Amino acid sequence: MTSSPSPLHDQIQRYYTTRVLQKESCCSSSSCCSTRDAHPALPFAHLPAEEQPISFGCGDPLLIAELQPGQVVLDLGSGTGYDCFLAAKQVGESGKVIGVDMTPQMILQATQTAQRLGLSNVEFRLGYLENLPLDSNSVDVIISNCVINLTPDKPQVLSEAYRVLKPGGKLAITDVICLQPLSAELRQDLEAWAACIAGAITKDEFSQILAAVGFRDIQIVLSDPAPLSLNPEAERDFMENAQRVVSALIWARK
Repeated sequence: MTSSPSPLHDQIQRYYTTRVLQKESCCSSSSCCSTRDAHPALPFAHLPAEEQPISFGCGDPLLIAELQPGQVVLDLGSGTGYDCFLAAKQVGESGKVIGVDMTPQMILQATQTAQRLGLSNVEFRLGYLENLPLDSNSVDVIISNCVINLTPDKPQVLSEAYRVLKPGGKLAITDVICLQPLSAELRQDLEAWAACIAGAITKDEFSQILAAVGFRDIQIVLSDPAPLSLNPEAERDFMENAQRVVSALIWARK
């Protein structure tokens, strides 16, 4: 895995390693996470509960990805492979799904699940989103589920996404968006970063980064506001400052 981790990368890696080892998502009843009702026939539903992949996402990028058989799909921050396995079913045996994640435990579990499911069209690679282990112009569609907010250098991450997409390729992601700029104090809270709050940017900021990278046909649709869960002290600070984070559907073309 190339590139160098920052303290933030290390914090997030530890946070999600703990989550996957304990078989728990980062969601709570007050979080932005979706119930994923759009996929009743999960391709891994027959696996024992302890082998089920966990969704750490805030929505369903496949709702806007419009995947087709034969496409090559990249999942940024693929975690335990939840969305990759859904995408693999849609692109079929003639297609391919590549998941990239910086957490070794995520890659290990996702790879084991893919083997358990007998999927030959899914591959997981260890790497940072700021330096993707893929060739340029090699991917038809990029999906991601509540991961871009976790990255400290969003322009670099989205520039890499643009690089690996084929001309005309589609970015189709879900993420969290803040309704107003967050305080500098909250931005320094590593726990709040790992909990998908402190790294959120505004809709205008996200759109400006996408445009600066080169994306076109940019659309960002916000969900209804819903506060996320932190520890009690951080959550009080969050609410006292009327700082709200919502999930969003985000898509664009190269």
